[in-house]
Amino acid sequence: MSRTILTFDYGTKSIGVAVGQELTGTASLLNALKAQDGIPDWAVLEKLINEWKPQLLLVGLPLNMDGTEQPFTARTRKFANRLHGRFGLPVELHDERLTTTEARSMLFADGGYRNLAKDKVDSLSAKIIFESWYEQRA
Repeated sequence: MSRTILTFDYGTKSIGVAVGQELTGTASLLNALKAQDGIPDWAVLEKLINEWKPQLLLVGLPLNMDGTEQPFTARTRKFANRLHGRFGLPVELHDERLTTTEARSMLFADGGYRNLAKDKVDSLSAKIIFESWYEQRA
C-alpha cells in the first residue's frame, strides 16, 4: 500500500495535523489548525485535503489509561464522523494514549521550554499517532 494519510490530533482550541506516507511509514508535521470549541475552519481543512489528496483520514482517539472511553472521546468521534460526512474519505480512529506526553518530551529534549508551543505539540502528537498506527499494521 502506498496511501497518503492525513492524521489529526483533535482538540477544542487546536487540531494537530501530520501527513503520512504508508509506503515509507513516515510522517511530516503540518501547521496545526485553529479551532473554536472543537470546530475547525472547514475551508482551511478542505484546502489541506485538496493539496495532499489523502486516501485515508486518521484521527487520534483519546482513551483513559485503562482503555475505557472518557467524555472527550465522544467529541472526537463526532469530529471523525464530520470529516467523513464532509469529504467522503475513509476515516479511522487510533488510540492516542500518551502521544501528547511523548510529543512534549521530544520537543523539550530538542529545545527546552521555548520549544513547547501548543501547535508544535499538537502536530507532533499527530505524527506520533500516525507512526503508532503504522507500526501496529506492519
